[in-house]
Amino acid sequence: MTTTLTLPSLRLSDFRLIAFDMDSTLIDIETVDEIADIAGCGPEVAAITEATMRGEITDYKDSLRRRVALLRGVPLSALQAVYDQRLHLSPGAETLIAACKQAGLRVVLLSGGFTFFTDRLRERLQLDDTRSNVLGIENDRLTGRMLPQPWGDICDGEAKKDKLLECCRAMGIPPARAIAVGDGANDLPMMRVAGLSVAYHAKPLVREAAMLSIDEGGLDRLLDLLKP
Repeated sequence: MTTTLTLPSLRLSDFRLIAFDMDSTLIDIETVDEIADIAGCGPEVAAITEATMRGEITDYKDSLRRRVALLRGVPLSALQAVYDQRLHLSPGAETLIAACKQAGLRVVLLSGGFTFFTDRLRERLQLDDTRSNVLGIENDRLTGRMLPQPWGDICDGEAKKDKLLECCRAMGIPPARAIAVGDGANDLPMMRVAGLSVAYHAKPLVREAAMLSIDEGGLDRLLDLLKP
C-alpha cells in the first residue's frame, strides 16, 4: 500500500459513503472482455479496453460503443456463463464491505459495465445502489447497442461522478465524506470529488492521481489505514 498524499489519521466512521468501480476493482475481471472471449472477438475488445483504462483512448463512450457493437448476436447464456464461471470478487471485497456497513456507510457500485452483472452483485452483496449500462437485447441475444437511461446514454466517468454526488446530496453529506475506489481512467472523475480516493491495482495514471494506492493484497488492505 502506498500513499501519494500525507493523510491525517482517519477512521472508517469518518465517512458515510463508499463507491466502488466494478471491473478489475470489486471483481477480478473485465466483464466485457470475458463476454468477447466467449464470443470469439476477445483480443480486439481487450485491446480497446486496455487502451481506454490506461487513458490512451479518452472518449470512453465511443470506446464502449465500439466494444459492445462487436458483441452483436451474443446470446444471454454467454453473459450467464461469465457470471457463473469467470466472475470472482476481488480478495478482501466482502471483508471491506462488511466493515463499511458495520461503520454505517452506504455502499454503492458505479460501473461502466452492465446491469446484467451489477444487478446480480447488488443482490449478492446487499449493496445500497448501483449505476451501470443497459445492454440492448432482442430474442435473448445482444443487439450490439446500449439503451439510453433517464440519467444519460452511457455510464462513463462523468456519470459515475454525478451519481456519487447525487448519493451525497440524498444523504445530506458533503463529498468529503465519501470514498471512491477504482482502477481505470474512467474512475478519475468520481475519485477527484471524493474525500478519499483509492486506486486498487490500478493503471499508472490512476495511481498517480489517487490519495491512496493498494498495489498488493486485497481490498481489505484499506482497513489497515481506516480503522472502524
